[in-house]
Amino acid sequence: MYLTQFVHRGLRLYPERTAVRVAGRERSFRELADRIARLAAVLRGIGLRDDDRVAMLAHNSERQLEYQMAVPWCGGVLNPCNTRWSEPELLYALDDSESTMLLVDETFATMGARLHSRARTLRELIYCGAGPAPAGMHDYEALLARTPPQADQVRRAHDLAGVFYTGGTTGFPKGVMLSHTNLCSSALALLSEGVFPQGTYLHAAPMFHLADFGMGLVQWAAGNTHAIIPGFNPAGVLDAFERERVTHTLLVPTMIQMLVDHPADRARDLSSLRTIVYGASPMPDRLLERAMAAFPGVDFVQAYGMTELAPLGTISPALYQRPENRHLGKRGSVGRAGVCVELRIVDSADSELPRGEVGEIAARGANVMRGYWNKPQATADALRNGWLHTGDLGYMDEDGFVFLVDRAKDMIISGGENVYSAEVENALMQHQTVAACAVIGIPSERWGESVHACVMPRPGAQVSTEELLVHCHGLIAGYKCPRSIEFVDSLPLSGAGKVLKAKLRERYLRDEPLRPPGATHTS
Repeated sequence: MYLTQFVHRGLRLYPERTAVRVAGRERSFRELADRIARLAAVLRGIGLRDDDRVAMLAHNSERQLEYQMAVPWCGGVLNPCNTRWSEPELLYALDDSESTMLLVDETFATMGARLHSRARTLRELIYCGAGPAPAGMHDYEALLARTPPQADQVRRAHDLAGVFYTGGTTGFPKGVMLSHTNLCSSALALLSEGVFPQGTYLHAAPMFHLADFGMGLVQWAAGNTHAIIPGFNPAGVLDAFERERVTHTLLVPTMIQMLVDHPADRARDLSSLRTIVYGASPMPDRLLERAMAAFPGVDFVQAYGMTELAPLGTISPALYQRPENRHLGKRGSVGRAGVCVELRIVDSADSELPRGEVGEIAARGANVMRGYWNKPQATADALRNGWLHTGDLGYMDEDGFVFLVDRAKDMIISGGENVYSAEVENALMQHQTVAACAVIGIPSERWGESVHACVMPRPGAQVSTEELLVHCHGLIAGYKCPRSIEFVDSLPLSGAGKVLKAKLRERYLRDEPLRPPGATHTS
C-alpha cells in the first residue's frame, strides 16, 4: 500500500474527471497529478532528501491537497502543522520532528519567517499563498511553472508517511508516526462501508487534522471531487453546499450546531447533500434531532478514532441514528470496529472484559501507528502486547457496538479539538502567582465541553482572571486556554496526593453556578 497509488488510479481510470474544485476553478485528475509531480520535483530540487520531514502551515486550499501527495511522491515525510497552535508550540513540533522545509500561506508568512529563523533544522521556506512571495521565500507557483514533473519515488508499506502531532498529557505534543499502510488501510476500511458514493466531498474541517486527511484519502480512492473552502464558517459552508453541489462532508458536532443555529438569510438548494460524517466529540441527542430536521434526507454517520489509529476505530452507519430505529438501542454508540480493525475492552491487567463491562478500549490492526516520534517510553506505554491502548473508557454490547463512557487521562474535547488538562495546567503553573491548579472539562451547550480551571494562588499573591488568560494565550493555542477560572483555597486530594478531579466535576454536572469568572482572588 502507498498513498500515491490513489493519484495513479485517478490518472489511469478517469484522467479528465474533475478532481478538485475551488472558488470556481476546476482541475482534472490529469492536471492535479501533473502539479503533484512538479511539486515533488521542486522539493527535490531545493534539497529534499529521503525521509526529510516537510511541514505546512496554511489554511485549507488545493495546495494542501497537492502537498499531501507530493511529499511522499518525492520520498519525504509529511508534517502538517496545526494552524491554531501558538508560535512556541509550532516551534517545538518543527524542532522535535527536525523538519527541513516549511510551506506557508499569506496568513502565516510573517510567523513562518520567524519560525525559519529560530527552528534548528529548517532550511527552506516556500510561500504558497496569494500574491508574490515575500523576500527570502521560494515562490510556489513560479517554481512549479519552470520545473518539469518527476517520477514517483513509490514510498510504500511500512515506510514512514507522516508525523502527525497531537496533544500530550505531559504538556508537550506527541508526533504520531503513521506509515503508508496505516493510512491506506484506514481509508480502505472507510471506503468499504459505502459511506462515500460517487460525488463531491467538501473539505470544511481543517485539512491538517488527520480526521479530514483520512476522509480526503477516501475521496482519492473513490475518484470523487474535492471541494475546498479556506476554513469553517456556517454561511460559507452552506454556500459551498449549494454552489459546489456537495454530496458529503465531515463535521464535528460544534460545527453542526453552528449550521443548525445559523439564521436563514435565504433559501438554499441543498438537495445534493447526502451524508454528514461526525465525530471528535459526542453528539447530544437533541442536537442530532435538530440536525436531521434541518437537513432532511441526509444520512448522519458517526465515527470514532484518533490520530494513533490513522484515524478510524469504529463507525456507526446512518441507519442507527434514524428516529425510526431508536428501538435498536445503538444511537448512543460510536459503532463497531472498522474493517480489519480489532477492538476489545480490557481491565488494568490487560485482560479482556465480558460484554457490557466498562474498561479501556484497545485496538490492533494495520491502521495502528508505528509509535511516537522520539518518545520510546510513551510508545511502550501505548503499544502493549500487540495492542494500542487508547486511554478511552467504554464497553461493548453483545452485537459488538462500542459505547464510550469516559476519557482516561483527563482529555477535554471542546468544539471538536482535543485539549489535555495537563498541558493547560503546565501553562498556568508557569505564572508566578499560581501555587496549584486543576483543569477540567465542564458541560457547554455550544462547545460540548468548556475548559475550566480551578486555581489556588500562592499565599499573599494577587492575580486576576484576565491576567492568567493573557499569560496562557502566550504559551498555548487559544482554544486550549480556560474559558472560565475559579479561584479556590484548596483542591481535593486523594490519599496518594492526587487531585480528585471527579470531585471538582460533580457540582458542574449538577448545574451549580460558577463563581463570577472575572473575580480577583486575594489570599
